Amino acid sequence: MIYPSTGYIKDPVVPLPGPVTKFFDLCRAMSLWPMTFGLACCAIEMMGVGMARFDIARFGAEVFRPSPRQADLMIVAGTVTRKLAPAVVRLYEQLPAPKFVLALGNCAISGGPFKFKDQYGIIEGVDKLMPVDIYVPGCPPRPEALLEGVFTLQKKLTGKRFWAVAEGLDFAALDDAVAKTAETKGGGEQG
Repeated sequence: MIYPSTGYIKDPVVPLPGPVTKFFDLCRAMSLWPMTFGLACCAIEMMGVGMARFDIARFGAEVFRPSPRQADLMIVAGTVTRKLAPAVVRLYEQLPAPKFVLALGNCAISGGPFKFKDQYGIIEGVDKLMPVDIYVPGCPPRPEALLEGVFTLQKKLTGKRFWAVAEGLDFAALDDAVAKTAETKGGGEQG
């Protein structure tokens, strides 16, 4: 039996005044430390975002950590099988609070091409195991899409977008899609 994780902090342990909380949220948003964690082909795109062409370091998320105890962002990149699910939940539970989850690719969001009638080995969405903050669709999603997911997480943390919107991107539609996804999937807001 696979048990979903339920142990994330929703309310702060020590309440802080508004400006101090905003300052901490800004610092947290501009220094995201993702965990090095790739399960399938989406991990190649995640590696590509750290290379010179896309350079995630420019946007405050450069330090891919090898241990969950040193990271605050878990990017689930790829297919989660039932056999691997307990390990994924354990890694999530080892992240220090506040922690954030980004589901990268169709397999992590919904099972992707492996979702079909009577299949038994694939978890059809990592949100069945842990709360997910941001969904980045694609098979595999481009590195630009992962960067956009990081920008969206930064906006969720601070209430403000710090980076320019890509040419041709309908920003209002993007905000609406993020809001609808949070409503339908029960997004994992962590206070």
